[in-house]
Amino acid sequence: MNCLAKDLHDLSSKSMGVIVRITALCFLFLLIIVLTTGCSKKGQEPVEKEKEEKAAIKIGMTFDSFILERWQRDRDVFVSKSKELGAEVNVQNANGDLKEQISQIEYFIEKKMDVIVVVAIDSKGISEAVTKAKKAGIKVIAYDRLILNAGVDLYISFDNEKVGALMADYMKDNLPPNGKILMICGPLADNNVSLVMDGFMNGIKGTKLAVIGTEYAAGWHPETAFTVTNQYLLVRSKFDGIMCGNDNLAGQAIKALAERRLAGEISVVGQDADLDACQRIVEGTQNMTVYKPVEKLASLAAEYAVAMAKGVKAETKDTFFDGAQDVPYEKLEPIAVTKDNMDEVIVGDYHLKEDVYLNIPKEEQDKN
Repeated sequence: MNCLAKDLHDLSSKSMGVIVRITALCFLFLLIIVLTTGCSKKGQEPVEKEKEEKAAIKIGMTFDSFILERWQRDRDVFVSKSKELGAEVNVQNANGDLKEQISQIEYFIEKKMDVIVVVAIDSKGISEAVTKAKKAGIKVIAYDRLILNAGVDLYISFDNEKVGALMADYMKDNLPPNGKILMICGPLADNNVSLVMDGFMNGIKGTKLAVIGTEYAAGWHPETAFTVTNQYLLVRSKFDGIMCGNDNLAGQAIKALAERRLAGEISVVGQDADLDACQRIVEGTQNMTVYKPVEKLASLAAEYAVAMAKGVKAETKDTFFDGAQDVPYEKLEPIAVTKDNMDEVIVGDYHLKEDVYLNIPKEEQDKN
């Protein structure tokens, strides 16, 4: 019995040893799997994240300000289209401050953006910062306003001389043959202002129409038009029309005329087809605006930006001399809008009919 017990004890000890060793090996095997899997995930996540970050196209966009109604529309369309094409857009608002816009461009350079899109406050003042971005290997698009002496990769805008020419056409057709015109323009720091003025002056050349005064609204502040119009009316300067650099200025000029019950008596033209301008046109206090299809402009600019980020050079039919060299120029066509073609051009495509005709009684709308 003692021998049998001893044998059973030895057998039991051996079995337990085998079980312990098997258990230990299984535990070690499981531990290796867990550690290997964990390391694999930890090692892959940063790599995958890094790949994603490298793949995302980064676009920096700096606006002059959002004082103009249209810039908000430009921003929304550009950002939406860019996202659709796989790009991220960092939008900055300089609030009309040149130093702030320069700082924003420097920030974009630091963040290594693929493309920088600039709505320039000052076509000359921003040049050095843009040149710095180009030297850093970043593509630059001058959006709507040309940037001078910087050799941008693309200038995309409307035919601004034609904008002025369309205003001149309206004045020629609707003012007395020897009519007098007051011009209230935007700041000359905006290169488009000179182009619109050139188009307007060339448009009235050869007629007896005369410009009795030219004033400039610093920073595009609309109140300037109210002050200027009042000043000319106070000194009893007779004029038949006011050419305004945009619809914001036109609105304030009309406000000054309305205070003397002259709204609708003196022809007023502007540009941008802002909603309140379209309302004034159907009401009869503003006569004409120039519509610039900003959705098309912003969408096309986004397409160019994404393509350029991928290394595709901008190919355009036209070029524009920036003071130092010819740069690729994508030129879109503006459209003159009056009461006669408001429904055809604007309603439904740019503004809702109920908004445009908000202040017009239904029976009058039906007559039209």
